[in-house]
Amino acid sequence: MLNTEGFSWVSFARTDAGKVRKVNEDSMLDNGPAGIWAVADGMGGHAAGDVASSSIVNSLSDLKPSADADALVSAIEQRLLDTNNDLLRQSEEREDRQTMGSTVVVLLAFGKKILCLWAGDSRLYRLRDGILSQITIDHSKVQDLVDEGLLTEDEAEKHPDANVITRAIGANRRLFIDMDIHDVQRGDRYLLCSDGLFKEVMQYEINELLDQGTPEEACNTLIELTLERGSRDNVTVIVVEAN
Repeated sequence: MLNTEGFSWVSFARTDAGKVRKVNEDSMLDNGPAGIWAVADGMGGHAAGDVASSSIVNSLSDLKPSADADALVSAIEQRLLDTNNDLLRQSEEREDRQTMGSTVVVLLAFGKKILCLWAGDSRLYRLRDGILSQITIDHSKVQDLVDEGLLTEDEAEKHPDANVITRAIGANRRLFIDMDIHDVQRGDRYLLCSDGLFKEVMQYEINELLDQGTPEEACNTLIELTLERGSRDNVTVIVVEAN
């Protein structure tokens, strides 16, 4: 439990390989004492996605709380950039030279604000007063088509290229990491997840289930529902609550 400027942060995290894949290429960081949480999803179909995602999480795992938000964000960005370069180097050293990549979403609690950094389609949602909002914007082919007005959100979910992402750690020499900042209200609940969750569970269902029970109970309910529906992909969920 983290306490910053009157807010107590409580979190619970869980990951599962799912019902189809033998290897769990998702990794997660639940570092409540430092106010840092992260989900990384190794890119399916590429080599060593589990190595890529775990490299990201390991690079962030020893970060300490700081009174300087800018310095902490800069440290996170630098570690992600360093990991990107390291994964590219490892890929070049492989005989098959296949990409070792992973998406990432990072949540940072700082005073009365949260900061979010991300690359790819792992998501951060916020539940406030019973209303679910998606904070991150997917770096994906179908999201680009939605932004251009060529697809609706419903069409994007069923599109054959729904799994094609346009940005990831380890995918390109030039890495751009998006960042957003939001005020926090007491009772806010945040959900970090890999795409294995929203492939199986609709947004209105996430809204309903995230609003029930403790963070641990909400996390377990979301994972269990995903597994009940066949969980075609690895699934990772972190629920974080401000009290």
